[in-house]
Amino acid sequence: MNKLRPEQLSKHCQQPLAPVYIISGDEPLLVQEACDDIRRAATAQGFNERERYYGDNTIDWQQLLAGAANMSLFAERKLIEIHFYKGKVNEEANRSLLAYAEDLPADTVLLISAPKFDGNSQKAKWFKALMAQGFFVQIWPVTAAALPRWIDQRLRQANLKASSEAIEILAAKVEGNLLAASQEIEKLKLLVNDGDLIETATMANLVGDSARYDVFGLVDKALAGNTNAAITTLNGLRGEGTDGVIILWALAREIRVIATVHERMAQGRALEMAMNEAKVWDKRKALISPAVKRISPRHAQHLLRKANGVDQAIKGMRRVDAWSELKDLVLHLSGVVSLHPRLDLLALE
Repeated sequence: MNKLRPEQLSKHCQQPLAPVYIISGDEPLLVQEACDDIRRAATAQGFNERERYYGDNTIDWQQLLAGAANMSLFAERKLIEIHFYKGKVNEEANRSLLAYAEDLPADTVLLISAPKFDGNSQKAKWFKALMAQGFFVQIWPVTAAALPRWIDQRLRQANLKASSEAIEILAAKVEGNLLAASQEIEKLKLLVNDGDLIETATMANLVGDSARYDVFGLVDKALAGNTNAAITTLNGLRGEGTDGVIILWALAREIRVIATVHERMAQGRALEMAMNEAKVWDKRKALISPAVKRISPRHAQHLLRKANGVDQAIKGMRRVDAWSELKDLVLHLSGVVSLHPRLDLLALE
């Protein structure tokens, strides 16, 4: 299997692209950035046509395969993107991807992104067949111990400098959420002069919640079952112009954590060990633990399907109001019966 580390990808993309890339991991920000490297390289190398597919249950695989096979002599070079919401694929996707690998179209790059593919998925015929033609980029989580170093690297990339104590403050605030860390660094770029050293007091002041509403506060309120406060925060975020994609990422991340904890418990782990294996930070266990007890395994899977539906609404793939869908997801996560029972049925299809 041809593998690339994330830090190798930028240099690799200066060469002609391979026919296939699979990017897998449970850090959405890093997966997104790796995909962006491929996209930029594809554009620079003349892959001007792009097709995007999401999930495996909603993909018309026959159409995808037919479109890939019927490239004319005068067709644009094409980038095909497939994003899976789980680290495994269904049987139809398995067969279709194997068929794709056995008859690779010319002038086409296939980019697959997903949460972490487990060992069984990486041993599947489709995976091995595709990787014989391309590269696998595994995105590993940034551990609590490595987070300050990661933040320091990102600050330097942004032409910012901070003391080690100031970096620890930022690391403590984001609690392992790389998207939150990236957002804070973007804010610092606007507030700090190039070359100035950010000391402890300055960092504490600058990364304080300048906005009235906070995405991660919304998630915590929903997990705690504080429905009224969660909906108030959601409405406030909408009023402040917060991107719905960011809100969904934050919600979906915690839903996946809960689902993973249930999976580990079903394998015989105690709750504490299950949370450790799901990489729940110690500071968040007091919040996640009661949420796991309140949200059943079946409910957690239902929430994942609803998050998939919200993602489709945000991308315009469903003709429903994305903010209403986000509100419905928050209500479900906080334990309130759905306002849209019919849409629940659609999400389960």
